[in-house]
Amino acid sequence: MISTDISLNRDAAISWYRKNRARTTQLFDLLTDDAYYARPIALRHPIVFYEGHIPAFSLNTLVKKALGRPGVDESLEQLFARGIDPEAVTADDSHGWPDRQAVRAFVDAADSLVIDALTNATLDVPAHPLLHRANAVYTILEHEAMHQETLLYMWHRLPHAQKRAPADYQTTTDGGRTATEMIPIPGRTIRLGAEPHEIAFGWDNEFGNLPMTVRDFGIDQYNTTNGAFQEFVADGGYQRPELWSSGDWAWVQEQNIQHPSFWEKDSNGWLWHGMFERLPLPLSWPVYVSHAEASAYARWRGGRLPTEAEFMVASTPFPTTGHFDFEGWEPRPVGSHPDALSAHGVADLVGNGWEWTSSVFRPFPGFVASASYPEYSADFFDESHYVMKGASPVTARELVRPTFRNWFRPRYPYVYATFRLAAAS
Repeated sequence: MISTDISLNRDAAISWYRKNRARTTQLFDLLTDDAYYARPIALRHPIVFYEGHIPAFSLNTLVKKALGRPGVDESLEQLFARGIDPEAVTADDSHGWPDRQAVRAFVDAADSLVIDALTNATLDVPAHPLLHRANAVYTILEHEAMHQETLLYMWHRLPHAQKRAPADYQTTTDGGRTATEMIPIPGRTIRLGAEPHEIAFGWDNEFGNLPMTVRDFGIDQYNTTNGAFQEFVADGGYQRPELWSSGDWAWVQEQNIQHPSFWEKDSNGWLWHGMFERLPLPLSWPVYVSHAEASAYARWRGGRLPTEAEFMVASTPFPTTGHFDFEGWEPRPVGSHPDALSAHGVADLVGNGWEWTSSVFRPFPGFVASASYPEYSADFFDESHYVMKGASPVTARELVRPTFRNWFRPRYPYVYATFRLAAAS
C-alpha cells in the first residue's frame, strides 16, 4: 500500500504543501492569459475560481477552523470556499470575479498563513475534532492533489491555442493491443472499509465495515481500448436505445452524443483530442467515457461493469506501480506496466484511467462525516453517483491506495475514466 506515515512529520508536511503549490502554479502557467476567465466545462466554475479556491480551502480548513486563527479576506474566503458538483444544471456565474492581480495577492497571503501554521502550530492534538492525527493537515494536502486532476481535465477542454505545451511534452506510441481476455477470479469474503489504525489518513467514505462475499467471476485483463470501443460506435451503439437506460438515452439524444468526448473525426478518420494536440486515434489506449457509455458498451458486449468489491478482489495485492503521479499528459497503451499486474494477472488496475464500477456511491456501516470537511462525501450519498477505483495518469501518488474511492455522476464525460467488463463464472 502507498501511504503516508501515521505520525505527522512536520517537515514532510511542509514539503508536500510546497510541492503541491508548485505543481498547481505550473498547471496554471500552461494557460494563456485569455483563458483565465474561460469556462471550458459549463458544469464547473470558470478557471479563475480554482486559482483562489485551493489556497482558500487550506486557509479556511487549517488556519481558521482547526486553529481558530484569523484569515486574510472574508469576502474572498467565502467566494472561493467551495466548488460545485457537476449536476445537470449550469452553475451560477452571476457574480463578478476579481482580477488576477487581486487573486494572486490573496493566494500569496493565504499561502503565507498556511506555511506559518504548518511550521509553528500544534497540528496533532488527540481528541480534537479537526486536529486528531493531524486530520486537517492531511485534508488540505490531499484536497489540493485531487484538484490538480480536476484542473487538468478542465484544461483538456480548452482550445489548444489557449495552452502552452511544456518543454518535455511527448506522447507514447500506439502499442497495437486492442483486445482483451477475461481472467477467472476465485470468489472470497472481503471487508470493504478501513479501520482508522490501518491507514495514515483516509477520507470519511473510506472508513467503516462492510463484509462482502464475492462469488467467482471473470474480469477483463485489460481496460476497454479505443479500438474495441470503435467497434461499438461503428455498430451504431449511440443510435440504439435498447443499449441504454432511459435516463442515459435521454442524455444521448438531448446532447446529440455520437462518440466519446475525447474523440473527434475529420476527413481522415478518428482523432484523439489530446491536451496539446490532436492525434490519430491511438487504438491501444484505454477509452475514456462516462458511466452511461461504459454501461451501454457492456450491454452491447453482453457483459457488465464490475462491482467495487470485485475490483478489490481482482486488485489483490494492490499494485504499487503504474501510469499515475503526473507521469504523462495522456494515457499509455494498455498493459504498458507488466510489473503492475495483480496476483491474478489483471493489468492496469492502478493508473492509466480511473475505472468505473457498477456500485452506487454509498457510506459503509459506521460512517462518520469528517470534521475537517463534513460535506465531502455526505452531500453525494444521493444514489446518483457511481464509485470509481484505481487512478489516472494525473492522480497524485499520495492518493493511490486500496481504500480510496472516487465517484461521479453517470453522465459526466470529462474525467479520465475508463472501464473493463466482468461476468459471472
